[in-house]
Amino acid sequence: MPCLVALLALAFPRLAIVLVVIFSDYIGNAYQTTIVPFLGFLFMPLTTLAYALAINAHGSVSGLYLVVLVLAVLADLGMGGFGARANRNRQGRKS
Repeated sequence: MPCLVALLALAFPRLAIVLVVIFSDYIGNAYQTTIVPFLGFLFMPLTTLAYALAINAHGSVSGLYLVVLVLAVLADLGMGGFGARANRNRQGRKS
């Protein structure tokens, strides 16, 4: 079951966050407030899940969990960047 959630998180991270919140207290254990996970849901869903994993599994963000968190940040930033690049390429072709 955890492997299925991990694959789901890579494909649909916001859906994975909703399912994790509904069926467990995994996100609630990692975050003290509700605003930070909500903002993470909107802007950086993979980072939100990676931070929750690090806190629940290890208790802190260090070692391998730090690497996972950095990769999640890069993936979140990359998801938004490709749309801007494609739009810029389309604008250049019209001229």
